[in-house]
Amino acid sequence: MIRALVLMHVERGKVPATAKQLAAMDEVIDVYSVTGDYDLVAIIQCAEYERLAEIVTEKLQAITTVTQTKTLMAFRSYKLSL
Repeated sequence: MIRALVLMHVERGKVPATAKQLAAMDEVIDVYSVTGDYDLVAIIQCAEYERLAEIVTEKLQAITTVTQTKTLMAFRSYKLSL
């Protein structure tokens, strides 16, 4: 499986609603509100790179409260919690 971490800037006051929209997506396996330079981090998992490209460039861009993203591709997991 392919995983990516998407760091997001969100419109002021819209973090909880945006997080709920993200959490409703099948490919989003977790969503975190965070401190620092970003507002939300979503972990996306899918089987193919083409699908990941669709999620990031189409589904995430459809959420109008997300103002900017930075996508990090995960190469390897060193610890997996179950």
